Amino acid sequence: MKTYRFTEQFQTIFETAAKLSRAVDADALMLLLEGPTDWDRLKTHAGEEKILIAADFPAQIEGAAEVGLATVVLKMPDAPVHEKLTQALLESVADDILAPGAQVVALYSGFEAGSIDSVSLIHLGEHLGQLTSRDLRQLETRVPLDTLKTVVDMAVEVGREGREGKPVGTLFVVGDSRKVLASSHPVGFDPVRGYSRKERNLDDPRVREGIKEIAQLDGAILVSAEGIVEASARYIDAPADNITLPKGLGARHWAAAAISRKTNAVAVAVSESNGTVRIFQNGEVTLRIEPFRRPMKWKDFEYEPPPAE
Repeated sequence: MKTYRFTEQFQTIFETAAKLSRAVDADALMLLLEGPTDWDRLKTHAGEEKILIAADFPAQIEGAAEVGLATVVLKMPDAPVHEKLTQALLESVADDILAPGAQVVALYSGFEAGSIDSVSLIHLGEHLGQLTSRDLRQLETRVPLDTLKTVVDMAVEVGREGREGKPVGTLFVVGDSRKVLASSHPVGFDPVRGYSRKERNLDDPRVREGIKEIAQLDGAILVSAEGIVEASARYIDAPADNITLPKGLGARHWAAAAISRKTNAVAVAVSESNGTVRIFQNGEVTLRIEPFRRPMKWKDFEYEPPPAE
């Protein structure tokens, strides 16, 4: 396990981040570490700044809480840095360490593992600004935050990228799988039927890519609380009586609202028209995520030679 010595380089970049945090009036200074450091010295150099320590395993932050530092355990050793940062922020909001609209200065190893070399200013902004810590905890009581984040990330990618250059709308229903299966029926052929649990586990990047391809098919994709794709191409049978949704939302969103009210599942719907992702709980939209602009399409350069003289 890496131990971070409080070297001159570490001290300099940490003090620079602390100055930035004070300059922008950030809510916290977050360190993404792979091992312990001199917690007392860290706290001293931070001054009045709030410190948040995030790491993959409890042993990597051992002793930090004892000196009054806030801590988050991620359990994501193989995930990219940006995913770890996102998860750390989500967990911090859910645990009331940060407010949903907070600004955070983050320090992490962006280039060389084991060396703190990067600083970012992160605005939780509109994506989390619409959620309270109570909302996140309610979501987590139904579906583990890790599973929900994996599904939402896939949904955002589908909404932003589409498939083969075409917009795609789809519906994921996460958690309470037995009741959701009982409240739905097959639309047609189910591409995930017959595969082992391992081959349907969303922890595997190859499985996630395969499910994004299946998203083009009609019907909902059902995901267990553990992140296993239980079924796809399912028609939702739950009634939509007494549900009120904004104008312009189609049958997919009504189905999402209905199944989230009838069961303890969380529904994640992707709009085909604009790629917007909406999370449904208890028959209502809990969170809306607007996609980033769609990627550019590169075309071959067409060269027309000048006419011969």
